[in-house]
Amino acid sequence: MKMLSPRPSPPPYSTDPVRLARDVVVETFRAGGPGGQHRNVTDSAVRLLHRPSGIQVVASESRSQHRNRAVAFERLVARLERLNRVPVRRVPTR
Repeated sequence: MKMLSPRPSPPPYSTDPVRLARDVVVETFRAGGPGGQHRNVTDSAVRLLHRPSGIQVVASESRSQHRNRAVAFERLVARLERLNRVPVRRVPTR
């Protein structure tokens, strides 16, 4: 008799920066909120869409698009690591 696991394991998503850059759709848009004239006319906010998992991450804290892109990739890696984590099966107590 074959034992089935209680929960299927999540698909392992790669957190390698090179592979991640291929799997992500990068969109830039204007960030709202305070920041003055410079922020109102530049597309500094970054939205990343990870196609394999469907996760969407947004970063718009900085006035720099490069910094927002780096922050968004850090957030995406953290979310993917959380998805890749396999929970330890609890041992029932008496």
